[in-house]
Amino acid sequence: MWNPNIDNRQMEKRVVVGRVRPTWARNLPEVRDDEEKSDELGSMPHSDPPSPTEQWDQLGKPEEKYDVFGKVMLLGDSGVGKTCMLVRFRDGTFLAGNYISTVGIDFRNKVVTVDGIKVKLQIWDTAGQERFRSVTHAYYRDAHALLLLYDVTNKTSFDNIRAWLGEIREYAQDDVVIMLLGNKSDSGLERAVRREEGQRLAREYQVAFMETSAKTGLNVEAAFAHVARALVAKANPVDPSRLAVRAHPTQEQRSSCPPCS
Repeated sequence: MWNPNIDNRQMEKRVVVGRVRPTWARNLPEVRDDEEKSDELGSMPHSDPPSPTEQWDQLGKPEEKYDVFGKVMLLGDSGVGKTCMLVRFRDGTFLAGNYISTVGIDFRNKVVTVDGIKVKLQIWDTAGQERFRSVTHAYYRDAHALLLLYDVTNKTSFDNIRAWLGEIREYAQDDVVIMLLGNKSDSGLERAVRREEGQRLAREYQVAFMETSAKTGLNVEAAFAHVARALVAKANPVDPSRLAVRAHPTQEQRSSCPPCS
C-alpha cells in the first residue's frame, strides 16, 4: 500500500538511468564491462561497420529511390570544418557558435541527382583527433569516396595532408575516389595556404582539388556532385569528360583585366 509519509527520494534511488546508444549501435550487442571506457569516448567497435541503411529503414523513415549508392568519408585534422561541411550539404545551414569536436564517427544520407542519375550518398563524418584514428581506419576499406579537408587558415592542417594520404593508401581501396578540399576559403586575410599550394599538392597525388566554404556554401554542392559523378562512372564507365571538376569561380578567380583592344 502506498504510504504518503514515505520520502519519494528513496524510491527514486532505485531508478537506473541507462545511456542512450547512438543510432548506428542500437542493433549491436551490449559492450562488456572492460569496454565501458572506450564506449564512453564514443569510439566504435573494431569490426565491420554496421549497416546504417538498414537501420534507417527500420525506423520507418521514407527512403527516396536511387540508382547508385556510395559511402563517402570526410577526413582531415580536427577543426578543419568536416562537420560544418556535412551540415551545410545535408541541411543547407551553417553551424555557427562555439566549436565542438566530433567524437567517434557519425553519418548522414542524402540523394543527389547528377546527369539525370540519382545517387544516394551515405556521408560519414569522422573525428580528426589522433585518439580516434584507429576507429577511422576500420571504415576506410568500405568507403567508395574520400573527401580530404584542410583549413586554408591553418598551415599545419595542410602540412598533415601527406600523412592522411599515406593512411588512405594503406587502408583504403585502390580505386577509391579521392578529392582534396581547402575549406574556409571565405577567411580572406586570415588565409595561410595559397590556392596554388593546394593545386600543386593535388597534382602531385593526382586527385581532384577544390576550395570550399561551409560558411557561405561555396563549392560544397559542387564537391559532392563531383564525387557522385565519379561513383556513377565507376558503376557504369562513361566518357571521362563527365568527371571534370566543376567549381564555382571565386572573387580571386574572376579576371579584372579590361578587354583587349
